[in-house]
Amino acid sequence: MSERLEDIAAAMVAKGKGLLAADESTATIGKRFETIGLESTETSRRDYREMLLRTDDAMKSCISGVILYEETLFQKAADGTSLVDVIRAAGAVPGIKVDTGAKPMAKFPGETITEGLDGLAARLKTYYDAGARFAKWRGVISISDVLPTRGAVRANAQALARYAALCQEAGIVPIVEPEVLMDGTPGDHTIERSYEVTENVLRIVFEELAEARISLEGMILKPSMVIDGKKNRKASVNEVADRTIEVLKRTVPSAVPGIAFLSGGQSTEEATAHLSAIVAGHTLPWGLTFSYGRALQAEALTAWGGKPENIAAGQRAFLHRARMCSLAATGGWKKDLEKAA
Repeated sequence: MSERLEDIAAAMVAKGKGLLAADESTATIGKRFETIGLESTETSRRDYREMLLRTDDAMKSCISGVILYEETLFQKAADGTSLVDVIRAAGAVPGIKVDTGAKPMAKFPGETITEGLDGLAARLKTYYDAGARFAKWRGVISISDVLPTRGAVRANAQALARYAALCQEAGIVPIVEPEVLMDGTPGDHTIERSYEVTENVLRIVFEELAEARISLEGMILKPSMVIDGKKNRKASVNEVADRTIEVLKRTVPSAVPGIAFLSGGQSTEEATAHLSAIVAGHTLPWGLTFSYGRALQAEALTAWGGKPENIAAGQRAFLHRARMCSLAATGGWKKDLEKAA
């Protein structure tokens, strides 16, 4: 594979393929393992992720890249093969989450700032040497009648831009992820409020990316969809799609090669249906695809249940969901395909 940022970015949004977000922190994956009664250990986390990465049909036909947690980037599979090499063998690009989490922002009640810039240049060199060719940094934007404040949006946008600059200098494609929460507090906002906030956030993010001299051709945007709050769900699938496309057209430069949506608190089927509706019938300057965590993994985790004898069942569940998301990324998903499965 070419090492040019532009080529890596293009490969990450290849038509019909998307990103598997397997970058859950140790604490987060521990909570998910609790739902199946499994203790979270380095070995159990390895076994689970190896199950997904060795689902050959899914990885080769549906997955363009995998976002890893730092632990996983350096782990070896049960047979001694590095997990990075397992990903590469499937034709996918290994990536790494590099932020250290959203922390309460001083003087800004109810808002956060994402940390992790200190020492990032050195870490990126280590990650590059380990095989990572893209990275992810998530800025979290709270939404209510009065939030977000301009100060918090600007601070998170500046952090995203600084991270992106360090990535590009290290030969790593940055995924820029400004997430407008749908399931935060209070979570009762309208789709109109979501549209207003998303437009403002994306405008400020691209202002800061320009100030930081980011090559737009060598990055990927990972936005949330324009959707009403989790406690106020009224918008139809088509309305979510129309509003999302409209706000992207107003804010995202055509030089950006691709947009990989996060699922952000949506159910598995919701995230699939919304993506398909966004892609279907639109001619747009960017590649559109998915960058899903729970929305790709939830069914596989349940089917596996932490038991070696259920690996095949977990892989079948992952393959089905990956195929559904792949169809959605071409605008070809239909609800009856879920029923058939």
